[in-house]
Amino acid sequence: MLLLFGLKTVLRALPGRQSMCRYCGQYVEQYLEERASKFTLFFVPIFTMSRAYRITCSNCGQRSSLTKQGMRALRR
Repeated sequence: MLLLFGLKTVLRALPGRQSMCRYCGQYVEQYLEERASKFTLFFVPIFTMSRAYRITCSNCGQRSSLTKQGMRALRR
């Protein structure tokens, strides 16, 4: 019997927001993205194993990680 399984990383762009960059100090658009690792069986995603969030400044291009609580705070 042949069993094909593996991991797949999925990137998803989230709606951006205007906020203060912690690196350059400018109040500009911040791009948000979600990175999810999914377990696959026969190339079909079955469940999400981990999820991470990143924010990127449109002015200086610096990226930083966000926690789930930080993501909720930005959505308000």
